[in-house]
Amino acid sequence: MAFYAPPAKTGNSNPPPSIDKVERLLEEVTKRLSDLDAQKARLDKLQEEFLSRLEKISSLSREEAKEQLLEQAKQYFAADLAKLIEQTRQDYQAQANQMAQDILVDAMVHGATEYTAEYTVSTVTLPNENVKGSIIGKEGRNIASFEKATGVEMEIEEGNTIRLSSFDPLRREIAKRSLEFLIKDSRITPTRIEEVVVQTRHQMDTILMDEGRKICAACGVFHLHPDLIKTIGRYRFRFSYGQNLGIHTIEETKIGVQIGHELNLPDDQIQQIRLGCLLHDIGKVVTEEEGTHVQLGVQLLKKYEIPETVVNAVAEHHEDRPFSSVVSRVVWIADAISGSRPGARYEPHEAYVQRLQQIEDIGRTFPEVAEVYAFQAGRDVRVIVRPEMASDAELTVLVSRIRQKLEKEAQYVGQIKVTAIREVRATDITKAK
Repeated sequence: MAFYAPPAKTGNSNPPPSIDKVERLLEEVTKRLSDLDAQKARLDKLQEEFLSRLEKISSLSREEAKEQLLEQAKQYFAADLAKLIEQTRQDYQAQANQMAQDILVDAMVHGATEYTAEYTVSTVTLPNENVKGSIIGKEGRNIASFEKATGVEMEIEEGNTIRLSSFDPLRREIAKRSLEFLIKDSRITPTRIEEVVVQTRHQMDTILMDEGRKICAACGVFHLHPDLIKTIGRYRFRFSYGQNLGIHTIEETKIGVQIGHELNLPDDQIQQIRLGCLLHDIGKVVTEEEGTHVQLGVQLLKKYEIPETVVNAVAEHHEDRPFSSVVSRVVWIADAISGSRPGARYEPHEAYVQRLQQIEDIGRTFPEVAEVYAFQAGRDVRVIVRPEMASDAELTVLVSRIRQKLEKEAQYVGQIKVTAIREVRATDITKAK
């Protein structure tokens, strides 16, 4: 028996819409879009009319109304904003102080160096007691020749020690090296003493160059001009209240560089900090010219075309001028830490007061002077002049006389700036009516 099988369905069973139906739908959509556009236009017009009426009623433009609303909002929230700002400021201040302390303490730990305080005396140890007789010479002729040739005072103490005393550390070093050579040579006569001292003076250029290279290498600075390196070598023989300038410079450079790293400064600024710390006190070893060590240092560095940022750091490290860069600030901070930390420098309080009193008393010995005031540890002296006893023309001469007397009689480190002030006043009183 055969069965009937209907044909299989293919494609979509729904018949496609007619063209007329599609056109009617398209017309309906277009009409609705047109109605929406018309409604939007009516709404925009109503909004514009509403804003115009609002401006007329309030007598304010839109910008003015906006500003008033903002101002009212500021006033309303002013107290809350002030509290929030103050709290935020205090939080940041506390964090900044803590971060600054951490940075400085860490820098001090990295930069601390060991040293022994030195003053105005050098000592030489003798190999045995018999050498004393040769050093003294017949009727003390050898000692007299040695002191005359070196400009240093020699004191023979009990035991096997000789003290060489002088306020000039370079002279002391020449005397020390000369004496050590004479002891080894064993030929100690007035003529031989003079020859050895002259030879040692000629060798000092080589010694200064070697010392300069050592200090530069310790600070991580290289490729400087040879004359500048030799000048830096003088640091080794310069002291300030027992602190050796060379060791102070090395310590300051380590501290400054560490601060720079803690602040994440770029490499070029860290290199400028190295150079600024190394050269900040170079004016202290310039003895051929007059001026403060800051002025002398700036003048010297300009001759060797040192970068302007570094020269400014030297000029600003005593706050004589406002800081011009972060390099100047770091150099100043590092200098303050190294120079003022406990044990770095030593001067008894009584000696400090006595030295200032001596400087002021020397100025008061002149009859034209009414009062004298010493500032900045005695480096700056202000002289108040009696106007009836000294004219303006005589003021310069008086300052020169005071300066000469201070050089002869006062004990001081570095230089003293003397400033004389002459003030004339005229007063009159009206008659009572």
